[in-house]
Amino acid sequence: MMTPPPAAAPARSADAYRFTRFRTRLLIDDLTFDRHAPGPGRPVPDFDLPTLDGDRFRSGDLGPLPVLMVFGSRTCPVTESAGPVLRALHARFGDRVRFVLVNTREAHPGEAFGQPRTFEDKWAHAQELRRHHGVDFEVAVDDIDGDLHRAMSPKPNSAYLIDPRGTIVYRAHWANDERGLRAALEQVATGRAPLRDRSRAMAGPLLRAVGHLPGVVRFAGGQVERDVWRAAPPLAVLGRLSRLLPWMPADRRGVAAAAVLAAGLAGAVAALALLR
Repeated sequence: MMTPPPAAAPARSADAYRFTRFRTRLLIDDLTFDRHAPGPGRPVPDFDLPTLDGDRFRSGDLGPLPVLMVFGSRTCPVTESAGPVLRALHARFGDRVRFVLVNTREAHPGEAFGQPRTFEDKWAHAQELRRHHGVDFEVAVDDIDGDLHRAMSPKPNSAYLIDPRGTIVYRAHWANDERGLRAALEQVATGRAPLRDRSRAMAGPLLRAVGHLPGVVRFAGGQVERDVWRAAPPLAVLGRLSRLLPWMPADRRGVAAAAVLAAGLAGAVAALALLR
């Protein structure tokens, strides 16, 4: 049985977890870990999940290697950005660290690819996630209520480095933080002392993800963009601007769009100053 998170917030109830429309409250929750969230130095909650290959991913039997556990979904722009990062890290450390991608609820459900309503739906979504990202490491499937994900303080693309005894030694808010994850993996892969640390990168990973938002909209449906406009207009503006930069790598479009927007605002302020 899953160990429930202490003092779980009502917003993390099973019903609220399976949302159909992305809201501002969800974005706010995504940006911070609460004080009860498992972090470095704490044991990972109990879990026992099936993997797409027919094996089990169990907290009580993690195996002899450290484990990099990453949460993600097909409609998460940060997971889109993290895919190449995880493949590169697995190529380098996969012989010394067990990599497991855990399929969660959809971060941005749309009319074409919505929130799974049954475990069979969620299993199919996990298969699509693996196919899309071309990962050759394990993909586990959380239950339909997201018991493991909720117990970890659900973030759309967080990552945890766990030692074989089940203790978290490193936590990344976003799995596209390649620099932080690479340094942590290098340390545990070479057998050095546990980190008991966490990634503090925030703005950079989010801007890298923004350039992937239009692709998520094309895949999942226009509802995704409408919801982002209502929930987070600045991100929606950056997503729209990133469409004007198709020749750039998707990870760089959000950063460039933010620079364009900042320059435009500075120009507008300067023009208004001249009119005074």
